[in-house]
Amino acid sequence: NKPPRCQLLLLWILPADLEESWWVPLTLLMVLPHSFVAEPAEGDPGGSALLQRVKRGWVWNQFFVLEEYTGLEPQYIGKLHSDMDKGDGSIRYILTGEGAGTTFTIDDSTGDIHAIQRLDREVKSLYVLRAQARNRLTDMPLEPESELFVKIQDINDNEPKFLDGPYQATVPEMSKVGTPVIQLTATDADDPTYGNSARVVYSILEGQPYFSVDAKTGMVRVSLADMDRETRENYTVVIQAKDMGGQLGGLAGTTTINITLSDVNDNAPVFEKSKHVLESAPMGSVVGRIWAKDRDVGVNADMKYRIIDGDGRDTFDISTDPTNRFGIIMVKKLLDFEKKPSYTLKVEGVNTHPDLTFQNPGPFKDVTIVHVSVEDVDEPPLFDSAAYYTELPEDAEIGTVMGTVTARDPDAANNTVRYSIEKTSDPDKFFYIELTSGSLMTMRSLDREEISWHNITVLAMEMNNPSQISSVSVAVKVLDVNDNPPSLTHYLETYVCENAKAGQLVETVTAVDPDEPPAGQHFHYSLAPEAANNPNFTLRDNQDNTAWILTRRSSWSQKDQTVFYLPILISDDEQPVQTSTSTLTVRVCSCDHEGNAMSCNAEAYSLPTSLSRGALIAILACIFVLLVMILLMLSLRSHWKKPYLCDEEENIHENIVRYDDEGGGEEDTEAFDIAAMWNPREVHHRGKTRQDMLPEIESLSRYVPQACVVGGGRGDGNVHGYVLAKLLEADGDPCAPPYDSLQTYAYEGDGSIAESLSSLQSGNSNADHEYDYLNDWGPRFKKLAEMYGVVETSSPPVW
Repeated sequence: NKPPRCQLLLLWILPADLEESWWVPLTLLMVLPHSFVAEPAEGDPGGSALLQRVKRGWVWNQFFVLEEYTGLEPQYIGKLHSDMDKGDGSIRYILTGEGAGTTFTIDDSTGDIHAIQRLDREVKSLYVLRAQARNRLTDMPLEPESELFVKIQDINDNEPKFLDGPYQATVPEMSKVGTPVIQLTATDADDPTYGNSARVVYSILEGQPYFSVDAKTGMVRVSLADMDRETRENYTVVIQAKDMGGQLGGLAGTTTINITLSDVNDNAPVFEKSKHVLESAPMGSVVGRIWAKDRDVGVNADMKYRIIDGDGRDTFDISTDPTNRFGIIMVKKLLDFEKKPSYTLKVEGVNTHPDLTFQNPGPFKDVTIVHVSVEDVDEPPLFDSAAYYTELPEDAEIGTVMGTVTARDPDAANNTVRYSIEKTSDPDKFFYIELTSGSLMTMRSLDREEISWHNITVLAMEMNNPSQISSVSVAVKVLDVNDNPPSLTHYLETYVCENAKAGQLVETVTAVDPDEPPAGQHFHYSLAPEAANNPNFTLRDNQDNTAWILTRRSSWSQKDQTVFYLPILISDDEQPVQTSTSTLTVRVCSCDHEGNAMSCNAEAYSLPTSLSRGALIAILACIFVLLVMILLMLSLRSHWKKPYLCDEEENIHENIVRYDDEGGGEEDTEAFDIAAMWNPREVHHRGKTRQDMLPEIESLSRYVPQACVVGGGRGDGNVHGYVLAKLLEADGDPCAPPYDSLQTYAYEGDGSIAESLSSLQSGNSNADHEYDYLNDWGPRFKKLAEMYGVVETSSPPVW
């Protein structure tokens, strides 16, 4: 029943990753219960007896770890170890608690603890873990569970921040040096109990010498005396907060303070007696305000202002503002610096609520003199007229001057003015204006009937200042000239009934004239001279710009004449007189009893009563079908006559002559008479032809005169002599037609065992052709083999 005795071992350990100037006390605890130390032997008060039994205990070597570790390997935290661990792997270490398995891991064999995630002290500064050692085979605990604390050690990774910035502050004007303006506080998320990471120092970056800041407290104060609001009202101050005590390497944050000087009553009232206004100010614009200050307050200080005298009394006006304190001077008439550069106004201010009890001190009003100066403004040129109007006859010649516009510079400089016509107002360029004089003249011929009015815009521009431009409108009226002849209006064609009587009205004609004379239109009508003695119609002028067309006879008939042409001469009453001739077409028509035209054709075609309309349509349909069949037959016939050519034959660019008859070789004696080759002179008498067909090409010998051939015996010599004689005859006759022709064929047949028989390639070789292979082609080529093959003979050739 003795109380337990423990021994506490305290070690000072310096981690390698800490700064040299900081020592961190790390405790390595070995909790030793009384059973860990042997009981002293009886009679041994010093307790020097030998140890009897030892209680196993935990050993760890580190509790602190730095935040924001950036290494590639997991960060080492510490090590768990039991004195029962012999290093044979029989003990399994287990770690539980905050972040175990996610933030911290443990090697269950060695007991090494690592952090696998980056730690942030500002997020969590302390982790509580529990450690336990168990038998790997039996999973029985070997030691009691112990509690482990891991504290995250701070580094300077957060700059100071002003959480409420930017700031607004107000301080009275004329404040003394040191007057507090605003208290600033910067917050640093780093650990204030460790190092200088959270020790903030304040400084001013902008706003000197008007304001300053206390380096420790952050209090902003006035550093310049007698700052006047009327001179400057607003100031911008930039304050910096830096940690690490302001040392090099510390992190810093800034904020802005907008400081406004509030007004204090540091100025005596002054009646402003001078005002300025631009000469271009429009009527009703405000020139300025005046104030007669009354030391009373409320309604007792209400004022009413009026102009009682001065040379500007008719040019300016004054009214009282809604607060009844100020008088507002406004422009009443347009100003002109060149005419009057300044004005004087005598203004009176009167209390609107006087107290009759206090009449003795004097009247409740005051009078002041206000001088108004007019400031010169560069004004655009000014035309001498607000608008221009001119008239011009439509027959005016090109280049006729129709008027002049004038503008001047109203300023004292009196700059030179240049004139031009705005393009959009005269797109067709009918007019031109002289650049310096402003004279307007025509550039094209005018026609009142097309455009009777021209509205153009003339621009005036200062030569020294092109931005100063003014414009004026010029209206041009084109006056009428009698240059168009009258002509008939709508009725250029009419009709007369076959049953019309003499003197009957056929048509009433009227005329139009695009001209517009001042006295109005007046036309004269008559028949043209060539129709003055017209036996069919007459014309009566009604003297009211109309005329009647009347018949002169009766008994009209379509069979005699269907159309009459009546030329009408029309003239106007203006100078020069314009005349024109219009032709009225009159048709003879069959009319009903009311005079309405029924038919104006010479004779209407009528179908026979025995043939209906349907029958006529059927006949026409049959004729159409017959025509189609004929066209189809002609088309088919043309296709039958066209020979069929395959693609290969159509690609041959040669003239090929086709023969419908085919020779039968040596056994065929029907196509020609072989005797003609032996005796050509008898060809016309003993010729024997084929009975089944006539040859398309007759023998050449029938048309060529026969010559005597040396040697009249039968045999090869006769043939040779005949050919030689013909050759000599052709060579000696310059007029003989070229019956012989040379045909060149570039297309060779395929599949022949003789291959190509063409001589086109023979020119490439100087060697003689060998025809001995003809002996191998059979009896059909025997004759060719004898003619071209090698034959041993001692006699020389004939040619």
